[in-house]
Amino acid sequence: MGAALLSEFATEIVVPVCAVIGIVFSLVQWVLVSRVKLTSERHASGSNKNGYGDSLIEEEEGLNDHNVVTKCAEIQTAISEGATSFLFTEYQYVGIFMIAFAILIFLFLGSVEGFSSKSQPCTYDKEKTCKPALATALFSTISFLLGAITSVLSGFLGMKIATYANARTTLEARKGVGKAFIVAFRSGAVMGFLLAANGLLVLYIAINLFKLYYGDDWEGLFEAITGYGLGGSSMALFGRVGGGIYTKAADVGADLVGKVERNIPEDDPRNPAVIADNVGDNVGDIAGMGSDLFGSYAESSCAALVVASISSFGVNHDFTAMLYPLLISSVGILVCLITTLFATDFFEIKGVNEIEPALKKQLIISTVIMTVGIAIVTWIGVPSSFTIYNFGDQKVVKNWQLFLCVGVGLWAGLIIGFVTEYYTSNAYSPVQDVADSCRTGAATNVIFGLALGYKSVIIPIFAIAISIFVSFSFAAMYGIAVAALGMLSTIATGLAIDAYGPISDNAGGIAEMAGMSHRIRERTDALDAAGNTTAAIGKGFAIGSAALVSLALFGAFVSRAAISTVDVLTPKVFIGLIVGAMLPYWFSAMTMKSVGSAALKMVEEVRRQFNTIPGLMEGHAKPDYATCVKISTDASIKEMIPPGALVMLTPLIVGTFFGVETLAGVLAGALVSGVQIAISASNTGGAWDNAKKYIEAGASEHARTLGPKGSDPHKAAVIGDTVGDPLKDTSGPSLNILIKLMAVESLVFAPFFATHGGLLFKIF
Repeated sequence: MGAALLSEFATEIVVPVCAVIGIVFSLVQWVLVSRVKLTSERHASGSNKNGYGDSLIEEEEGLNDHNVVTKCAEIQTAISEGATSFLFTEYQYVGIFMIAFAILIFLFLGSVEGFSSKSQPCTYDKEKTCKPALATALFSTISFLLGAITSVLSGFLGMKIATYANARTTLEARKGVGKAFIVAFRSGAVMGFLLAANGLLVLYIAINLFKLYYGDDWEGLFEAITGYGLGGSSMALFGRVGGGIYTKAADVGADLVGKVERNIPEDDPRNPAVIADNVGDNVGDIAGMGSDLFGSYAESSCAALVVASISSFGVNHDFTAMLYPLLISSVGILVCLITTLFATDFFEIKGVNEIEPALKKQLIISTVIMTVGIAIVTWIGVPSSFTIYNFGDQKVVKNWQLFLCVGVGLWAGLIIGFVTEYYTSNAYSPVQDVADSCRTGAATNVIFGLALGYKSVIIPIFAIAISIFVSFSFAAMYGIAVAALGMLSTIATGLAIDAYGPISDNAGGIAEMAGMSHRIRERTDALDAAGNTTAAIGKGFAIGSAALVSLALFGAFVSRAAISTVDVLTPKVFIGLIVGAMLPYWFSAMTMKSVGSAALKMVEEVRRQFNTIPGLMEGHAKPDYATCVKISTDASIKEMIPPGALVMLTPLIVGTFFGVETLAGVLAGALVSGVQIAISASNTGGAWDNAKKYIEAGASEHARTLGPKGSDPHKAAVIGDTVGDPLKDTSGPSLNILIKLMAVESLVFAPFFATHGGLLFKIF
C-alpha cells in the first residue's frame, strides 16, 4: 500500500499555514477597501493604478460634493445598524436553539450505551476496543457547538464587510466603473477568504485537540467530528430562511407599491421600505449565503473524513492521507488567492461590458489552476494505492482515480455555473424571450419564466449524475465526498463573486437615495446586473455541491447504521422515499407563504405612509423607515421557526419511530426532489429579475421596444420579478440546506437510531 510522500509533520504545517495565509490576505484586501474614505476631502495628488488618489471623472451635476458624501455615509450607517440589529435578534433565538439541540445530541448519543463510561468494541472491527459512547456524545456536542459558532461568525463578518463596502463602492463609481468594481470585488474577497480559512482552521484545530483524547481510536474521533458539519448547517438554515424572508418581504413591498402603483424608481428615498430592502440584501444574500457555503464545506469535509477513518487511511493511521480533504481546501485557498489578483491587480476593467466576462474568468482561472493543484496534492498526499470502505468491503483505489473523483466534481461545478449563467443572464436568448413575453402582460411572463426554470434543470442534473457515477465507480462513497469537496475547493473565489452582487446592489440603492447623477446610477446598475447573474451561479454551485454532499453523508449514514442494502421494494423504505420527496414541497410552501404574509404587511404599511404623510410624494417629508425595518424583522424571526423545526425534527422522529431503513428512504427522496426544485426555483427567479433589468437598461433595439420604465411590458416584468423573489432568494437556496442538514443529522444520530430506533415497528 505504501505511504504518502508528504510527511505527517509537513501536513501539520501546510494546513494551518495555508489557513493563516487566507486570513492575512483577506485582511490586506480589507485595508485596501478601507482606503476609500467616507469623508469629502479628496486629494488629487498623483494617480496610481488602483485609483486611490484619482480625481473624479465628472463633478456631480449641480450637486455639492460634500453633501453627496455625507448622505452616502448616513445611508450606509442606517443599513449597517439595521442589519446588525436584525442579526443580533436572530442570533438570540438561534442561540437558544443551539443550546437546546446540543443537550439533545448529548442525551441521545449518551444513551446508546446507557451513559456507560467503559470502552466498547469498535463498530466496524469488533476485535478492537474503542472509546465509550459517552465520549462520542460529549465530543459530538462540542464539535456541533464549534461548527455552529463558526457558521454564525462567518455570516456576521460577511455582513459587516458588505455594509462597510457598499457606500465606498458608490463613491468610487464617480471615478469610473472599474474603480467601483475593484472595491466591490475586494470586499467580496474579504468574506470569501475569511470564511474558507476560518472553516479550515477551526476544523484542523478540533481534529488535533480531539486526537489528544482519542489517541488511536480514529473511528470514534472522526465520528465525533461530524457534529461540526451539523452545527454549521443548522445555523445556516436559520440564517438562510430568516434572512430570505426578511429581504424578500421588504423587496416585494417596496416594488409593488413604489414601482407598480406610485411609478417611482427603485431605491427612491421616498419609498418607506427602501432601507429595509437594502438591509435585507446583507442579511439574506450575504450572511445567509456565507453560513450556507460554510455548512457545505464543513459537511463534505466531515463526510470524507468519516469514510476515510474506516478505510486503510484510518486503519493504518496514515495522518497525511487522512487529512487529504483538508489539504485540498488548503491548496484551494492559495489557488483562489492567485485568481483574485487577476480581477483586482493584473487586469483593469474599463467599460461596463467587461464586468461580467471578468467575473466569469475568475471561475475559469480558479478551476484550471485548481485542477493542477489537486493533481499535486493527490500525488504527494495519498499513497499510490489504498483501500476505501465500501458497504462492508474494502475497495482497492489508485491515487489517479482519486484525482479524477475530485476533478470531476470541480469541473461539474463549472458546468453547472455556466448553464446557470446561460439561463439567467440577459445577454442570452432564454432571458430575452422571457422579457419579450412581457408584451402580452404578466401572465405570459410567468408562464415563460416557469418553463425556463424547469428546462434549466436538465444539464445540471446530468452533470451531477455523471460526477456521481464516475466518483462512485472509482472510490465508492469517499469518491463522492471528495467530488463535493472538489466543487467547493474554490469556495473563496465563489464567495467573492457571490458577495460582490449584493454589495453592488446596495451601492446602486445608495446612489439613488443620495440623489446622485443618472450616469452613476447607470454604472452601479451595470455592476448589479452582473452581480445578479453571478449570484445565480453561486446558488448553482451551492445546490450542486449540496447534492453530492448529502449523497456522501447518506452513504456514511447507511454504513454507520449497519444497513446492508436500501431496498426500494420493501414497504418500510418506499414509504420513506415518497414522504421524503414530499418534504421539499412542504418546506417551500412554508417559506413562500411566510414571504407572502410578511410582504402583505409591508405593502399595507408603505401604502399607509404614502397616503397619510403629507408631502412624502413631493419629497418634502421623510418616510418612517424604522417601522418597515421592524415589520421585516418581526416577520422573519417568527416565520423562520416552523420551516426550521420541520427540517430538524423529521430525521429524529422518523429515525426514532420508524427506524433507519425508513429514514434512509426519506433522505433519498428528499435529495432527489429537493435538488430539482432548488435549481428550477433559483433560475426562474434569476431570469425574471434579469428580464426586468434588460427592459430597464434598454441597451439593445429589442429592449428599447419593450421599455421604458413604467411601460406596460415593464410593469409585467416587475410582477414577474416580484413572484420570483421568494423563489430565488428564500425557497430555492434554503432547499439545499434541507437536503444536507437532514443527511448530516441522520449521520450524527445514527448510533442512537441503530440501537433504539424503529419503536413503532418493534411494537407491531
